[in-house]
Amino acid sequence: MTKGLRVILGGRAAGDSSPEDAPGGRSASGANEVLRELYSQYGGTVFGRCFYLLKDRTKAEDAMQDVFAKALVNVAGFRAEASPLTWLTKIATNHCLNLLRAERAPWHGTFEREATAQAHDRERASGPRLFEDREVVRKLLGGVDLETQAAAIHYYVDEMTLEEVAAALGRSVPTIRKRLETFAAQSGVELQS
Repeated sequence: MTKGLRVILGGRAAGDSSPEDAPGGRSASGANEVLRELYSQYGGTVFGRCFYLLKDRTKAEDAMQDVFAKALVNVAGFRAEASPLTWLTKIATNHCLNLLRAERAPWHGTFEREATAQAHDRERASGPRLFEDREVVRKLLGGVDLETQAAAIHYYVDEMTLEEVAAALGRSVPTIRKRLETFAAQSGVELQS
């Protein structure tokens, strides 16, 4: 059963290796070869463990990749006291359990609710209601002269004060107030004091 199994360098097995194969001195191609071998031999089993715990194929695939990334980083910590399968299964189990704990954490629900609310707001803002609102505003503004349009936009949209609108348009405050009162009467909006 363990016929083709070779010991991964690190821990007690590292004593027989040459310096260039030691975990700290492992070349990138050597590390990639170790990962490739681990993946080809144990990838299916690791995926099975992840899928069993997470009950979601996509999450299990992501978790399996994370497990092999962790194995590659921690290959020096493998002591060869157990089989590589046992080592990888332990990493997979711990990783998946941590993912499940994170999903149940209170902060996770908060972020999920906020993301859902933001998506709902974006959907509502880009939906038919926004188009209707724009058409209403165009009709309202279309019924007044350009200076009154500018005053209304500065006052209602930009939330400028009467004094700021008057300064921006080069008119007196009473003139701006009169234009806005006329606009409010035509459109049915209130002029705020």
